[in-house]
Order: sequence, then structure tokens, then C-alpha cells
Amino acid sequence: MDGLHARVRMARLTTVGGSFAGHVMAARLRAEGLTVKLRGAVDSPYQFTVGDMSRVDVFVPEDELDDAKLVLLVDEVDFVLDLPPQREAPSYGRGGRAFWVVLVALVLLGVFPIAELAVGG
Repeated sequence: MDGLHARVRMARLTTVGGSFAGHVMAARLRAEGLTVKLRGAVDSPYQFTVGDMSRVDVFVPEDELDDAKLVLLVDEVDFVLDLPPQREAPSYGRGGRAFWVVLVALVLLGVFPIAELAVGG
């Protein structure tokens, strides 16, 4: 066989759920210059998004497998670093903001009925 028609051994990079996720991942890998093939529920008339019916396997040439794994790793790290900071759970101790919000609400709920009675409403 000449180089033009030589078979390329493909290796499974990962499996995703659904045709859309498969196409997005393929586009990301192709943007990095990698060759990608999708197998499974690609462009199926049945658009399942869970279970084996939605399984899409992402394949790349064996010699590009390490590069493809690196692209996925970099994307995962970027995703984690772009997450908004975690908010702390509300503190119901005496110094916490939630304590003061509840206290003010209770005072207002207690003051308005008493003021209405005093005015003679």
C-alpha cells in the first residue's frame, strides 16, 4: 500500500453521551489539528441523551492519542479554573448575616402589628 491509502489505526479516546456532545468534542479536537472519527449514535433519528442508546465513541489515530488526551486535560483544567468561587453556606450563628436578616424580619413582623394596635387600626 502506498502512503496515501495506508490504514490508520484508531484508538478510542473517550465516550460521550449524545450526538451533540460528540460533535462538540470532535470540533474542539479538530481545531487543534487532530483527526477525529465518531462512532455510535451519531446523527441517529432517535435523540437519546442517556444510557447506551446515546453512546458516542470518539476515536483518534493512535499516534495522536497523547495529544488528544492533553487537549481534553487542558480544557478540563480551564473549566475548573473558570468556575465562580464557592459561596459559603449561610451562617445562622449570632455573627452571621443570615442571623441578622432573620432577626430584623422577626422584629418587623412583631412591630407592625403592635404599632397598628396602638394607632387604633
